[in-house]
Parts: sequence; structure tokens; C-alpha cells
Amino acid sequence: MSLKINIPAPLRRYTEGQGFVEVSGDSVGSALASLVEQHPSLKGQLYNDEGRLRAFVNVYLNDEDVRFLSKMETAVKSDDVISIVPSIAGGCC
Repeated sequence: MSLKINIPAPLRRYTEGQGFVEVSGDSVGSALASLVEQHPSLKGQLYNDEGRLRAFVNVYLNDEDVRFLSKMETAVKSDDVISIVPSIAGGCC
């Protein structure tokens, strides 16, 4: 099944400037795997050396944080949209 992943501006240089990428998959995890297969340079941005999603990378399915669903096993439908939202920290006085 085909669905879309919303790519945030800081990661678009790894997707040839695309704001959305169409992927296949039946779960959030398989959809992200399809994304990395299409754009291998994203792997290091999204996953750590152990193959786990980096702590500062948040994933949403239709505006719901997948950490509060079934995480990477969350099932997806063809009209769903997955959004990758990197955490932003920092700032000073």
C-alpha cells in the first residue's frame, strides 16, 4: 500500500528537496524502512548505530505520536500521513 511521509525542512536535503515522499508499508516501521531504502542518506539521521530511532526524532501518524500508539508496529492505511518531527532544543539567555 502507498502512503506519504512528511519530511521536515532540515531533512529535505536528504530527499532531494522533497517535502513528501510516497512509500509502501503496512506499519510505521515498514514505511520508514521504505523511506530509507529510497533515500539511504536518511538512515544516519533517523537511526542510531543499534538501528533504533534516534531519541530526538519524533514520529506522528495523522497527528498522533506513535509512542502512544503501538510505536513502530502501528498499522497504517493508504490515506494516512506519517510526519517526522525532529526535536529542537537549545537557546540561551
